[in-house]
Order: sequence, then structure tokens, then C-alpha cells
Amino acid sequence: MISNLLIIGGGQAGAQAVDTLRREGYTGRIVLVSEEAQLPYQRPPLSKQFLSGELALDRLLFRHQTFYDEHGVELKLGVRATRLDRAARAVSLSNGEELTYDKLLLALGAVSRQLTCPGSELPGVHYLRNIADVGAIQPGLKAGARVVIIGGGYIGLEVAATARKMGCQVSVLEMADRVMNRVVASNVSEYFSHEHRTQGVKIVCNTRVVRLEGQDRAERVVCADGTSHEADLLVVGVGAIANVQLAGEAGLHCDNGIFVDEYCRTNDAAIYAAGDCTNHPSLRFEARVRLESVDNAFEQAKAAALNILDRPTAHDRVPWFWSDQFDSKLLIVGLSQGHDQQVTRGDPATRSFSVCYLKGGELLAVEAINHAKDYMAGRKLIADRARPNLDKLADPRIALRDTV
Repeated sequence: MISNLLIIGGGQAGAQAVDTLRREGYTGRIVLVSEEAQLPYQRPPLSKQFLSGELALDRLLFRHQTFYDEHGVELKLGVRATRLDRAARAVSLSNGEELTYDKLLLALGAVSRQLTCPGSELPGVHYLRNIADVGAIQPGLKAGARVVIIGGGYIGLEVAATARKMGCQVSVLEMADRVMNRVVASNVSEYFSHEHRTQGVKIVCNTRVVRLEGQDRAERVVCADGTSHEADLLVVGVGAIANVQLAGEAGLHCDNGIFVDEYCRTNDAAIYAAGDCTNHPSLRFEARVRLESVDNAFEQAKAAALNILDRPTAHDRVPWFWSDQFDSKLLIVGLSQGHDQQVTRGDPATRSFSVCYLKGGELLAVEAINHAKDYMAGRKLIADRARPNLDKLADPRIALRDTV
């Protein structure tokens, strides 16, 4: 039985692992290290209610200090893990401390992909990953302010919606031919582009940023076609990469994330990993994946905690994702990669429809826009490897659960 457990990372995965370990009766030492000075907190509201000021910090926290005190969890906040010595089973911290472990869980998350064009080093180039980033962005969200967002993915569009609702003039610059190009169907992209434009957001696709200009801060964005966009506030959302530096320098197998098996184990028997930092096998989709998903971090951390306690538990959940933009909710369940057929259920003009992806007749994924019933049915059908009747599937009058 282990008696000394160390968790590096204070996001969803780290917080959930603590909760599961104590719920499952583990009474040994737990130390949680987080680079941020805040107690572990939720990330999704950062681009929405917390950014707008509608949600207070107190409501962002997973647990309050009393929980950690009552459950004997030692918190090391505002310090960074700088070195992992696998032979000594020890982790060095930025404050000079060294912590030993019997088992180690890496819940390192992901970091923002950085711009590399000329001018990207100027002050005033904002990314959104944590509370401190929100604090830096909020002063610029004033009515009438010219907000330029580079990147038309989830984060970019959610920030755009929030800024527009706060009265800002908002422009979104996207290099691809449509927003959310890598994650949704073309008609879903078209739907959200229309929603944003209807609300007054300017969306420019097929545009490549070549440099940022300004004196004391980034004041304008210049694109390859010669157009420029003046910015009182500039936010960049061009994706994220797995945070693997600590693991990689320690010799753990990393490739687009920390490699783990279905039991969340790395190539070191004493080290597990969970959440956005992992590259893990999806048994349902028969492929290795790296997911940036609250649900995946939650479920994988639960599995990791159980496996640390020698209760073999494979992480094999159908992943799901969501995005709130203005008054529309996008719910995605499953993974559409490799599909050979796509079926739209309903009319986007009604503002409630879904897109289903299949491979060899088997349902792989569902994108539901303001359609929670199709999303809920899709979760079960995808897990069951269902093969819907295509005629029924294309008829929105027939419930998705009744198409099999």
C-alpha cells in the first residue's frame, strides 16, 4: 500500500484525483503542487461568465480550503515543479523544496500555442489559459473598444461572444476557410459564423497574420493580403500543446502528450498521468488520442486514482465537448476522424439541428446545436457501437434513440 502520493497540477484532473482518492478510502499522504497561487478551479468559465465578471472567483473553485484541510491534503500553491528525478522518486520545486513520492500523478494540462510572427513579443498580446490571463484581459473589455481575436476556434469565438455582449467592437481573424475548421462540420461552422455576424462580430477567414505593430504595445494586426486591423485589445487563441517539458526531461515517453496506457500508466511504473497532457489509447475508437476536454480530464483522473490504489480500471469513455456562444450551445460527443458518411438531422435555419458521423454504417460522433436530446442519445448509441438506419437517421422527426 502506498503512503506518499504526489500530484503535479491543480486543474480538473489534479482536483478530481484528490477527490477520488479520499472518497475511495486512501488515508496516506497527498501533496498537490500547482504553479498557480489559486486553489484548483474550473477552466471553462474563464472565456465566458468569469471573463465578463458575472461569475465570482469563489464560485469558480472546485473545493474551498476547508475541504483540503479536513481531508489532510497538503497544497503547494504558486510553485512550479522544475525537475523530476525518477531514480530518487523525487520532484524539485521552484521554491527550493524537494518532494519524494511512492506514486506520482502528472496532471500538467496544456499550454497556449504562441504566435511567432514579428511583433508577437510586444506587450499586450494576450492568451487565455488561467485566472491571471483573465485579469490581464478584463481591463480592455470596455464598451466601444476594438477587440481583435486571432483564431476562430472554441476559445476565440467564446471570447468574441463575451466581448461583443460587453459592447466591444470585435473582429475574429481565422487562417482557415471557416471557423472551428478542425472540429465541426462545415454547416456547423456556417451556423456559428452567422450567429456571430448577426450579433455584430466581424469574422475574416482565409487570412494569415504576418506581423503585429505598435509602439509600447501591440496596436494593430497586419495580414498577408495587406489589410490591417487596429486593436485596443488583442487576444490570441491558436490552439494549445500538451505540457510535457517536465516529463520529457525526465525521460518519460512523450509524443503529442505523455504516453500512457489505458490504465493511465507511463513507461515508469511509479508514474501516472491524466488530462490534457496525455496521449492515451481510446479503446472505443481504436486509436491514440490527445483530448482537451474537461470530461476526459475528469474521467481519466478518476481511473488514474483507482489504478494508483491497485484497483485496475481502464479509461474507456466516449469523449464529449461543449461550447457556449451567445445563446447557442454546441455539444459534441464522440470523435469524427475517419468517418465516411455525414448526415444532418434538421434545418440549421431553425437554430436546432445535429450532424451525425458514421464509418461503415457505425455511429462515430454527433454534433448537436441546441439539441440536447440528440446529444444524450448519441452518447449511448456511440458507446454501444450502434448502426442506425440511415433513412430514419436523416428524419429529424424520428428521435435519434429510435433510429437503430
